[in-house]
Amino acid sequence: MPQTSTPLRKLGFLTIGLFDEADPRRGHESTLEIIALGERLGFDSAWVRHRHLQYGISSPVAVLAAASQRTSRIELGTAVIPVGWENPLRLAEDLATVDLLSGGRLNPGVSVGPPMHFDQVRHALYPDTAEVEDFGYGRVERLLDFVRGAPATDFSGVEGIEVFSDRVQPQAAGLGNRMWYGGGSLRSARWAGEHGMNLLTSSVVKAEESEDFAEVQLSHIRTFRAHHPDRDRARVSQGLVVIPTDSATPEQREKYEEYARGRTARTATPQGPARMMFAPDLVGTSAEIAERLYAHAAFQEVDEVAFALPFTFAHEDYVQILTDIAHGLGPALGWRPAD
Repeated sequence: MPQTSTPLRKLGFLTIGLFDEADPRRGHESTLEIIALGERLGFDSAWVRHRHLQYGISSPVAVLAAASQRTSRIELGTAVIPVGWENPLRLAEDLATVDLLSGGRLNPGVSVGPPMHFDQVRHALYPDTAEVEDFGYGRVERLLDFVRGAPATDFSGVEGIEVFSDRVQPQAAGLGNRMWYGGGSLRSARWAGEHGMNLLTSSVVKAEESEDFAEVQLSHIRTFRAHHPDRDRARVSQGLVVIPTDSATPEQREKYEEYARGRTARTATPQGPARMMFAPDLVGTSAEIAERLYAHAAFQEVDEVAFALPFTFAHEDYVQILTDIAHGLGPALGWRPAD
């Protein structure tokens, strides 16, 4: 169990940024307000999810560009961008641009795999190249190379009055060290370590060596660090859903408990052919949640977290939850808010 001498160093949160189809601006503004609130509360980082053809943030890089102009200190991350939907060269340009605009605060998190519902979307997304697109780790390798300054072409120099570079421009110093991989399997954890990335542990993992979620997540952390050049110093951020109720109204507490109950069944055993395990949602007072985290095998291995906000709550619920995390749960874990 962690001692007070090893406090939580970085406290972050993750939001999906849902919106109403009839009024999408309001939902996006709500997300930006939540990020700004996070900075005022002293959080170290704010992360946004990524959704395509849904009523959630489809362009996290654009949203974080806006957030970078409304904040000055908090780190801004994506958890995660599924690169199967992206052109790595173009994404590298966007990431570097936003990183520069934010003053070096961007933490891009990515994952691999074919786009969700690929058979239904392939003709819209890749009408001519669907059969030959690489949706494996090679796609992330290309992105890493471009972000880290590898040549993108064998042409550079002056043509007329225009100057061309053989590297993606702009280049953002340090961004290559702030690339994260969202992994839920031993293979992904190992690959991320071998390629010098940081690791975002998922609240959904593949049950490979155990059917205990904390043990599975712990195995990912240790596998990642064993294959990372920095070994035990390699950065890992743990992802779990936590819902403190210290200042919640009775109605909010009832809603939160009902939400967690509705999701509990899926946490008991591996789900589906892929044997996916879901982390239980942690609902209770800050003291109660802290006690459960201190007993969590994976939490004992990290000093960074990005607690996930539930998908479907109201703006005022997120304000209450974030305020309780910053004022109650964070300090109970030894964290101190940023100045």
